[in-house]
Amino acid sequence: MISFQAFISLKHYFLFITLKCISLVGCLIQMFCIHYVGAFQSTLLLWMALDRYFAICKPLYYHKYTEIPNFLKFVVVPLIRNGLLVVTMVTLAGKLSFCSTNVIDHCFCEHMALVQLACGDISINNLVGLLTAFLIPTADCILITASYIVIFASVFKSGKAQIKPINTCITHIIVMFFTLTFALIAFLSYRIRNNFSPSSRVFVSTMYLLFPSCFNPIIYGVRTKEIRQRFLQFIKKV
Repeated sequence: MISFQAFISLKHYFLFITLKCISLVGCLIQMFCIHYVGAFQSTLLLWMALDRYFAICKPLYYHKYTEIPNFLKFVVVPLIRNGLLVVTMVTLAGKLSFCSTNVIDHCFCEHMALVQLACGDISINNLVGLLTAFLIPTADCILITASYIVIFASVFKSGKAQIKPINTCITHIIVMFFTLTFALIAFLSYRIRNNFSPSSRVFVSTMYLLFPSCFNPIIYGVRTKEIRQRFLQFIKKV
């Protein structure tokens, strides 16, 4: 008769084995959620840049632009764009045939990690993946850069009156730089020839998803005077 401790150990073992497996449908659902959240993080940076643009460059019309009808235009259109591109990418991945190995060389269902297991032609999947990469994070990056160029030009013309808003913009730029760098490296590492090891791809893809949510509070906290002073006071007391 098996002991209770052995039964618990076997239970944990089979639970571990089960958690390592996922159905194709479950993998596609996970892929949609992961990539949509990743796209949302990029779009969130765009919204932040637009908010700074209206606050600094058009302060008299700021409340007009942030009214619900106008605000929804800036919110709904990017979300629809993200949804359509991610749904198309996931749907095409779900139509592929997998006839060899079914082991994904990744810690989650990343698009190209799954597509590379297919035994058919994946050129369309590669194309849609590249379009998604350039129409979401890259397009957002271009719009964010353009808005900050206008903001900096406006600040330099007005003198030192906008030092506090420009400090906020610098924080946005730091967050944007690291987030988009990880995003583009993660997308391109599967699509161009490189010396990236599988573990490096997994690390970059994971950082693309985790960096904004984990490090944004740290970056904003360090650059916020009141939070920084409180933190230093806490360190001195300890």
